[in-house]
Amino acid sequence: MPDAVEEILRYAHPHQVAIRRFPTEEVVIGGTRIPVGDTVMLCIAAAHRDPQRYPEPDRFDIRRTDKAHLALGHGVHYCLGAPLTRLEIHTALGTLLRRFPQLALAVPADQLRWRPSFRSHALKELPVTAG
Repeated sequence: MPDAVEEILRYAHPHQVAIRRFPTEEVVIGGTRIPVGDTVMLCIAAAHRDPQRYPEPDRFDIRRTDKAHLALGHGVHYCLGAPLTRLEIHTALGTLLRRFPQLALAVPADQLRWRPSFRSHALKELPVTAG
């Protein structure tokens, strides 16, 4: 279950972008100059789908060996609630699968409908069958 939790956080994290940042001095990233005070939006979703970092990044794979991700931040911006987040996902998913071992999507995955949002990534609904 711990590997599944980490892959869920990487693959299906609800926040597409991090909180806006404002450089206090001019910086150059990847050849692009960012002036002091400009708004910088860090796209976590793009980082988690980077093929240079993750082989087959669009594939959900709980056996993935590189478990590092930015879903809960990094460094001084690391989420203080990260252990609780992991525990909640582990507990909820484990309980759901134990109670409903035949749980399955009621529609093909490509028919799932997503909420239109720039900041967050979430389903409008999740139709399932209990088996």
